[in-house]
Amino acid sequence: MSAAKAAVATRLSMRRGLGEAEAALYVGLGATKFSALVKDGRMPRPRLIDGRRIWDVDDIDAAFRELPVEGEIAHGKNPWHDDE
Repeated sequence: MSAAKAAVATRLSMRRGLGEAEAALYVGLGATKFSALVKDGRMPRPRLIDGRRIWDVDDIDAAFRELPVEGEIAHGKNPWHDDE
């Protein structure tokens, strides 16, 4: 990264687009786990800019909000409850 780009980057609190390692760090994961979540659809697929894979933080935020919350029942149905 050039000195000019580095100077601008230090002034930005957050960029709109993130590389894979940065996107993983953004949600508090390692790159391997983040990649697995992308593959299984729980995290968004990247956008492409001339072959570079870039994740949009808005897409990541939306996917993160859809993850289950500990102690809450997913989709309003308790899988351990008998419907008798």
